[in-house]
This record gives sequence, C-alpha cells and structure tokens, in this order.
Amino acid sequence: MAGQLRHGWSPLQIAGRLRRMHPKDASRSVAHETIYVALYALPRGELRRELLACLRQGHQQRRPRGRGADRRRDRIAEELRIAARPEDVEERRIPGHWEGDLIKGAHNRSAVGTLVERTSRLVMIAQMDKADALGAQEAFERLFEPVPANLKKTLTYDRGSEMARHADLTRSTGVKVYFADPYSPWQRGSNENTNGLIREYLPKGTDLSGYSQDDLDAIAHRLNTRPRKVLDFQTPREVFDKFFNREIAKMQNVALRR
Repeated sequence: MAGQLRHGWSPLQIAGRLRRMHPKDASRSVAHETIYVALYALPRGELRRELLACLRQGHQQRRPRGRGADRRRDRIAEELRIAARPEDVEERRIPGHWEGDLIKGAHNRSAVGTLVERTSRLVMIAQMDKADALGAQEAFERLFEPVPANLKKTLTYDRGSEMARHADLTRSTGVKVYFADPYSPWQRGSNENTNGLIREYLPKGTDLSGYSQDDLDAIAHRLNTRPRKVLDFQTPREVFDKFFNREIAKMQNVALRR
C-alpha cells in the first residue's frame, strides 16, 4: 500500500481497487478507514511523516474566475451554447465527449491546456508556447491528433478568449466546440475537479513554461492510472483503452474489407 500512496492514490482508491481485484476474498481487502487508522498509528519517524504527507489535502473552495470573454457572453452564437449540445453528452454513456480548460501560471504569463474525456475521466495535458488563442488551438490539436475520430465528438469549454479560434480547431480535429454558461463551472465539472488534482503537481504561482511535454505526460499518467470510485475503481486509462481499442479494431476491419 505504501507504493500506491507514494504514487498519489488515496486510501479510498486503494481499498476500492483491492475489492475489485479480490471480490471473493475478504481477507485480501481492507476498508479505507482502516488504512487511515493504520497510518496514524505508525510510530513517529521518517516513514510516518512520508506516508502522511502522501495523503491528499481537502480542496479549498474555488472562487469564481472572471474572464474578459464573459463580458461578451452575447457574442456566442446560439448553436454554440451548451444548451444546443446533444442531450446524450450529459449522460456520459457514449465516449468521445470532452471538457477543456487552461491552467494559468504565475502572473498569467504561462499556461498548459487540459482535456478530460467525460465517460472515462481520462486527462490529457498540453504544453503551450503561448497562453493565447493560437497557442490553445495548436496545443489541443496535438492532444487530439492520436485520438480516433469517433472518440473526439464534442468539447465543452468556458468562455475564455483562448478559445477564439474554435472554428479552426473544429476544422482541423472534427471536434465540435460548445461553450458553457458564464460563471457555471459545474457544467464542466470533470475538468474543474481534474484541474484541482493537477494543481497538486503545478501549484499556483508556478512558471509553467518550465515544464516539458514529457513532464506533463508523466502527471497525466499518474492521474490516469489511479482507480476512481466513479468508475467502480477502474482507472481512467483502463476505461478509455477499451473504447480506444474498439475503435482501432473497427478501423482495421474497414481497411481489410476494402
């Protein structure tokens, strides 16, 4: 269990994963409360300090983020607003619908792009050369490039000015962009929650230009290989890979029939 804690797993994730791996063997499972009790019962010393430091802290309440684009809310065409988004996106049953955002660095001079797939909760993080509309377009194009066409249906974004080139992004990737209502972060709840987790690795006030794409991929890998309660303690990577492999198999079958 110490290894999972060091990789950012919570006691709840560890306990849930054990139950999933050994559903018929209660002796190989443990309640997450028991893990907490065991950690705090460790003798004082370096190991105790190290493992307790691995426990995730409670999130602070998020404050509304004012953005210049919100003052131009009426410029968003009706067909691009979240109300026009297909109803099945809300149900999370069909993969390929994403939520996106930027995480800003110190003094808003640097940024990384984040994407979360709504069904699997898979996260992708992109290094950005500039924290502007062109930088966002190019960053998200790179993230979407290896994703099969049927797994990049829609992208729900807030009204930040960095998505001003959304039409170009749609033309290059096939992803239809929809914009959430102003001051409604719950409409992109998966992305908001994931950004909070990413902030554990990219704290506020950090110059994000110092992180390479390899660094960001490593952070995404950590998050994508943690079991999630909402996924019945499967990992986002496991769930997404099922969809991905299915789409690749379809493409190969089509190619063979030609």
